Amino acid sequence: MKRIAVMMLGLALVLISAGAYAESTGYSAHLKPIIDAKCSSCHGAEAPELPEFKKDKKKHIEMLRGPKMDSYLHLIGFVGWPDTGAVMRRLDDGMNTKDGKPGNMYQYLGSTEEERQQNLRIFKEWIGNWTLKRWKDITKEELDGIKAKY
Repeated sequence: MKRIAVMMLGLALVLISAGAYAESTGYSAHLKPIIDAKCSSCHGAEAPELPEFKKDKKKHIEMLRGPKMDSYLHLIGFVGWPDTGAVMRRLDDGMNTKDGKPGNMYQYLGSTEEERQQNLRIFKEWIGNWTLKRWKDITKEELDGIKAKY
């Protein structure tokens, strides 16, 4: 009897774990729709790649073009490397800053505070370790905490 109970408990834990994994936040299913709706007008296919953007940042900003983030590979560079934490610094709601000031792109996450918070939550779940640190300041452990699943 105990053996059956232990087996049932083990099966239940496996099923719960599998369900949790299936529900984990991924780029394609969860993030891409937000990016397409809220970010692609400035960071889409017509936007310059990061090195080109950096060459003439002022011109691109005047044209309402940020660096390209229209794919997983483009976006991940602003999470992990080479522009570590840029997405987090720009989208943060101010809860992680000393002055409480939100990042300059937070306002574009939604038309209401509720929508912005919901979309920010999805970004945070996708990234995992929400850090505002740059490459030179981040530790290996903090970097390892970034999930950013496809």
